[in-house]
Amino acid sequence: MVIAMIDPKLLDDLARRLADAVPPGIREIQQDMEKNLRSILQVTLSKLDLVTREEFDVQSRLLARTREKLDKLESMIAAQEAQTPPNEPQGNK
Repeated sequence: MVIAMIDPKLLDDLARRLADAVPPGIREIQQDMEKNLRSILQVTLSKLDLVTREEFDVQSRLLARTREKLDKLESMIAAQEAQTPPNEPQGNK
């Protein structure tokens, strides 16, 4: 399981948006709610199996290079198999 650090700016923005959705009559507690929502979001998101975008991009590039190498190896094996004559069955001599 890979757990990524969530961008604090993203958490702040999400907490602020949730706090802004609170009805105007209870906005006086908005800052406290925003802080609490941020903490709740951070704990909840930390439980998820997430990776950072950078790590995802690195793994995608690694997978692409590995795929290229595998394709080359498969081509080399196919070419070698095409040059090798098939084995004749032994037993009927």
